[in-house]
Amino acid sequence: MTEEATRSILRTYYSERFDALESYATILRTRGIEWGLLGPREADKIWGRHISNSLALMDVVGQGVDVADIGSGAGLPGIPLALCRDDLRITLLEPLLRRYNFLLLAVEELNLGERVQVQRLRAEDCDDTFDVVTCRAVASLEKLLKWTTPMFFPDGELLALKGAGAESEIETARKRLNDYHMTAQLLHVHAAPGIEGTRVIRVSAN
Repeated sequence: MTEEATRSILRTYYSERFDALESYATILRTRGIEWGLLGPREADKIWGRHISNSLALMDVVGQGVDVADIGSGAGLPGIPLALCRDDLRITLLEPLLRRYNFLLLAVEELNLGERVQVQRLRAEDCDDTFDVVTCRAVASLEKLLKWTTPMFFPDGELLALKGAGAESEIETARKRLNDYHMTAQLLHVHAAPGIEGTRVIRVSAN
């Protein structure tokens, strides 16, 4: 599917939020690339590869919950979720200074400050707990569980956006899952009808 076709579907499906998503896409396409958070070749893949992938979590995240987006980078998936879900309270965790500064500016420019916090922090150094922990392109499930289990266990869940290797990551992490009496489900989700789906590993207590 072309970038414009993806954008068109999202414009229809998220019509009330599309202007805000467009503003964010512009931030990614300009400052995101200029600051090195996205590669130059990503300019023509903002909607298809990044925003739609993040919005695939829209119907997975529960209502009115506190979300931590770890290794948030350019704000994916946290910022698209925040733009389209007024009920969520989101904390973007990013340890690298340049990315942290990018997130601060993006949150301010998108008027998300009332519901979105930015912390310069690694997941493993976070002392807070959340209903949901999200991540995208951060690390293997084994490492994610090592870092994030204290952040969501036992009452919350981890939602990790993954690619084709999701099944093998679950098997590699099987011992840690069993030790903590956790279950990992593989979900196939998409941002809107007609858009290519993605995979999410959902981890929660048994």
